Amino acid sequence: MDKLNYIVVEGPIGVGKTSLAKKLATRLSAGLLLEQPMENPFLARFYEDMARFALPTQLFFLFQRAKQLEPLAQSDLFSQVTVADFLLDKDPLFARITLSGDELALYDRIFETLKPQAPQPDLVIYLQAQPDTLIERVRKRGVDFERQVSEDYLALLAETYTRFFYHYTSAPVLIVNSENLNFVDRPADLDLLMHRIATMRSRREFFNSGG
Repeated sequence: MDKLNYIVVEGPIGVGKTSLAKKLATRLSAGLLLEQPMENPFLARFYEDMARFALPTQLFFLFQRAKQLEPLAQSDLFSQVTVADFLLDKDPLFARITLSGDELALYDRIFETLKPQAPQPDLVIYLQAQPDTLIERVRKRGVDFERQVSEDYLALLAETYTRFFYHYTSAPVLIVNSENLNFVDRPADLDLLMHRIATMRSRREFFNSGG
């Protein structure tokens, strides 16, 4: 792989993308670009009543993410390595699950307007985990409004991510089975991942550690 200036870590809720993004940014002395879910005033209400609050929740995140990515679209994109924990291209994934009819059509029009302003990453690290693992990790981190997240929703989200990245070709992807990896507490696991990234030779590869 050529030099990586813009790396994105992605995956469903609870898979550990933010934790890994922070570790990668530290290891690479990179800038860090993180989602800010706590700033979304609709998110807690969304988990209580998805049908009612899906559109404002989704649009808030879309505008927020697009705004965060604006500096990367400028001429100084490659002045520093950047690691992010979100991919704008996957934003419609949530919309397809929660919106329909006129609301989905409105979202699609807004997304298509904003999308061209976002640069494509040099590498996407897609973290996978079984729904049971996601549920356990979400419960463990104890965010109040996430207690409303149903197991069925997390399972659907994991399945939808799998379908999305099966068809995703806009950037190289390293698909990582994170079931037996702990990038926060085991430095050796991060070392393994860094080696795997450095030795990538194609645009789609897999990393599966047996633990």
